Amino acid sequence: MIPPDTGFTPGGAPLNPAAARARFRAGLRRPTSGISPGFAQVNLLALPRELAFDMLLFAQRNPKSCPVLGVFEPGQHDDAGIAHPLLAEGDLRTDLPAYRVYRDGELIAEPDDATAHWREDLVAFLIGCSFTFEAPLLEAGIPIAHIEQGVNVPMYTTAIRCAPAGRLRGPLVVSMRPLPADQIADAVRITSRYPGVHGAPVHIGSPAALGIDDLASPDFGDPVEIPAGWTPVFWACGVTPQAEVMESKPELAISHAPGHMLITDLPDAQLQVP
Repeated sequence: MIPPDTGFTPGGAPLNPAAARARFRAGLRRPTSGISPGFAQVNLLALPRELAFDMLLFAQRNPKSCPVLGVFEPGQHDDAGIAHPLLAEGDLRTDLPAYRVYRDGELIAEPDDATAHWREDLVAFLIGCSFTFEAPLLEAGIPIAHIEQGVNVPMYTTAIRCAPAGRLRGPLVVSMRPLPADQIADAVRITSRYPGVHGAPVHIGSPAALGIDDLASPDFGDPVEIPAGWTPVFWACGVTPQAEVMESKPELAISHAPGHMLITDLPDAQLQVP
């Protein structure tokens, strides 16, 4: 369950992105869904410089799962010296609530501060996250089950293979939000206007079509209760690069912990297309 400290101010007003990042820097550890609505959230993946082109090519070939919103210079982890519109006065090593560190594809640590693992040759990629379009869904009266139930969004590794690029290859990961049947069309319409944060769903209905055996056992995040008559809806997920890391086994990779995103200074309205 999400801890009682929801990441909001006592009066109920949402935290702005800088204040939310400060809370995480100070040690708050919780999923970021619902925090700082109106601002884009992103997935983090940092790889050695020698794999940066492969990652850019992988993102170009798999834009639904890897919509890149920003790339930092090798070794860069804040906006010092090179202003970055997504991260004013922030630090990629400290400003997420939780990280994952992989060596040779194996998860070796899940710290709340990645400073000790960061290297000067790492290139950080910021990849759009579907938490960004949850605020527009809620504004339209569309329920978000994991928010209502106080858990992390469920995410599943599918049987669908992404297009490989260089040394990177692996499966598509999806997030799942169950919806009432009469609200699915509206959810598709709303999320399709946010291609920079995964856009429209990749699948609606039977999880077996994606190679998912049991919705009650997600590979990442938490299971959600699906009310009777509701339909599972699946979106491409920014945890996909972590699945590629686990299969491709680079020497080092640092990512966000699934569901624990970087909250940026980018208004989500700037990601909306007509």
